[in-house]
Amino acid sequence: MKLVIVTGMSGAGKSTAMKMMEDMGFFCIDNLPIPLLDKLVEFSSSFRTDMQKVAIGIDVRNGKGLTEIREKLKVLYRSMVHFEILYLDAEDEVLVKRYKETRRTHPLAAGERIDKGLAKERKELLFLKENADYIIDTSKLLTRELKAELEKIFVRNQDFKSLFVTILSFGFKYGIPSDSDIVMDVRFLPNPYYVEGLRAKTGNDEEIRSYVMQFAEAGAFLDKLEDLINFLIPNYIAEGKNQLVISIGCTGGKHRSVTLANELYKRLDGKKGYGLKIEHRDIEKDALRGK
Repeated sequence: MKLVIVTGMSGAGKSTAMKMMEDMGFFCIDNLPIPLLDKLVEFSSSFRTDMQKVAIGIDVRNGKGLTEIREKLKVLYRSMVHFEILYLDAEDEVLVKRYKETRRTHPLAAGERIDKGLAKERKELLFLKENADYIIDTSKLLTRELKAELEKIFVRNQDFKSLFVTILSFGFKYGIPSDSDIVMDVRFLPNPYYVEGLRAKTGNDEEIRSYVMQFAEAGAFLDKLEDLINFLIPNYIAEGKNQLVISIGCTGGKHRSVTLANELYKRLDGKKGYGLKIEHRDIEKDALRGK
């Protein structure tokens, strides 16, 4: 039997992940009382059942039962039962926003502010996070991207590392993205905005890409940035970082930053060890403002 314990912060997407795993053929049991964990494993192992792949949801709703999780996992380990822990996490400000949008009450808030409940929850779940096989930070993941990560782990059995890298283009005139880890300014390159016939196009168009990449400085910049990222990522993974946002900015976030973000994505795509996606935050804003 393949056993996966699905846990993590309230609001980080555990219920959504359980539904996805059910579609992948897992027999899913949410909020199983922890004292029954070893009994369920014993039952499925001792009797002929269809429960070949089981996902068990465990979280702070177990209350005082969480204090038993260490011993229960030791029992499974001694019984030679193979299990994996999937931990879903998200940044506190994202979790607070999700709670406010759904108007739900955090199970540990007890009349206090949501962030107080989150602090208590992180403390209670620390043991599970420290022992997790997979940690997925859903702060910036779309539902389809979460599904893709779960399929990578549990369907295609690909190697998985917890770091997820976002390459983000933006325009400085609209502000630096607040969640940036690395910010690169590419305004040193000639601006296609001032070239006849190119202003209305974007970095996703071949004409803009060709214009920007014709300059030797563009290629040199990408070489140096790629080298830096290849150095940093293994160290970030070793440190336990889950999210890395690389922001590339030009004046309006439409031409140069989009082109170089696309080129960097091409260079990093397919490399093992981390997830990767690209976003263009401001690519349509000039059009919306009629500029």
